[in-house]
Amino acid sequence: MTTEEERELYAELVLQCAESVPRGRATTYGAIADVVGQRLGRGGPRLVGSVLAAHGGGVPWWRVVRADGSLPPSHGEEARQAYLEEGTPLLPGGSVDLARAFCPPRLGAQ
Repeated sequence: MTTEEERELYAELVLQCAESVPRGRATTYGAIADVVGQRLGRGGPRLVGSVLAAHGGGVPWWRVVRADGSLPPSHGEEARQAYLEEGTPLLPGGSVDLARAFCPPRLGAQ
């Protein structure tokens, strides 16, 4: 990212993608990076994670997980409670069952 305006646009699009995932479903950092990357031509899963860490408090951040369905350990209990409340399919180990829960993220006006 080169300018503050570009960083803000990237963050806005990441948050828009996170908000597009319905209750009980999940997407991945990489899937969001792909959607935003198609629009802006840059970024990756780690940048998506950084945006959510810095600005994701107002969006359903727990619906964005690693490619294996897990979240960083520091998010575990709060996310698990949200998964149970939303009926998100989980694997026995507590990770999201992406085979059943995956929802491709999307942007409002593509």
